[in-house]
Amino acid sequence: MNRTQPEELKEHERQRDFFCAVSDAFRVFAQRSATMLGSAWAFAAAVLAILVWLVTGPMFHFSNTWQLIINTATTIITFLMVFLIQNTQNRDAKAMHLKLDELIRAIKNARNELVDLEDLSDEELKKIGEQFRRMRQRAENDDTSPSRHTDPVETAAGSH
Repeated sequence: MNRTQPEELKEHERQRDFFCAVSDAFRVFAQRSATMLGSAWAFAAAVLAILVWLVTGPMFHFSNTWQLIINTATTIITFLMVFLIQNTQNRDAKAMHLKLDELIRAIKNARNELVDLEDLSDEELKKIGEQFRRMRQRAENDDTSPSRHTDPVETAAGSH
């Protein structure tokens, strides 16, 4: 059975809305979880849980099941925390890049080719890093040299 293009577009929109809703819900959950789990209270609760586990050791004769409980709990918690931490770090990094890009664009003499550096290859980043190292050395050796500007040759070499 062939569907018409408007029907396919509506179905695509429903799927997109679902994934957007899930993504937004996860974002909010990850931010709130990171805030709560990064608190001193969460750390204190974790220390308390470990102390309870240690104190109950003699009651369970330090059995394999007793050890398995802490191993399983910490493995599951660590596994889930990796995703929460990665999500919040990705969002923070993206926000920081956007803020820095805005500053680069707003400053009159800034090098606009530095916007979106995170998208460059490792080799391109290495070349730009080398440019900054040379500028720093020039600025250290010559107080009259404007350290934030590159020679035209350096700028052309970095734009390959």
